[in-house]
Amino acid sequence: MKLLQKTIFPILLATLWISASEFLRNEFIVKSYWINHYHGLGLSFPSAPVNGAVWGVWSLLFAIAIFILAKKFTTAQTTFLSWFIAFVMMWVAIGNLGVLPMGLLVFGIPLSILESFVATWIIKKLS
Repeated sequence: MKLLQKTIFPILLATLWISASEFLRNEFIVKSYWINHYHGLGLSFPSAPVNGAVWGVWSLLFAIAIFILAKKFTTAQTTFLSWFIAFVMMWVAIGNLGVLPMGLLVFGIPLSILESFVATWIIKKLS
């Protein structure tokens, strides 16, 4: 019961938060940046259900990483480290591939920091 309450539940709740945050940001705030950028590259933006499922797995992995970091670091440190590992490194990689629309970072940076902070807060409070 303690494993469920102190480990699984915080990770699942953080996963739900991360998934909702990602969906809202990418579907309602920055989707036009993605679509227009991909169109300019002669590509179609990948938005099939399988892509959403993979982002759900990414959200779970991100929550697990935050859970692990939160055991050793403060809330601020965990927020920064998790944000850097998940977002900054992803943006560098997809920027290197030429598929990152730089204009979305105006929204992406503050909202991803908020996402990382809230997920960290959930895990810190519940575990």
